[in-house]
Amino acid sequence: MPGWILESHDPELVLRLPAGTIKTVGRAVPADFIVDATLISRVHCRLDAGNQDGLGVEDLGSTNGTLVNGERVERGLLQTGDILTIGRVAFTVLPG
Repeated sequence: MPGWILESHDPELVLRLPAGTIKTVGRAVPADFIVDATLISRVHCRLDAGNQDGLGVEDLGSTNGTLVNGERVERGLLQTGDILTIGRVAFTVLPG
């Protein structure tokens, strides 16, 4: 698989993760993807596109948690169609 796309509609955001990359998401530097929205920690979670079975996600001790399909997770494996919620931003996971 060439990678993954995370797409949000409120606000409109598209995060692209090429295969083999590891990126962080948060509301401030030093996060790789900066999402300036309510309830997102400075460095909220890590995304790992290096797994052939799905997109890995790991919460990095965020205050408000990381949710996959509505369930709070410390670590998880995302598949196409899953919903990743960080703060109040919901991303749909798509193949990239």
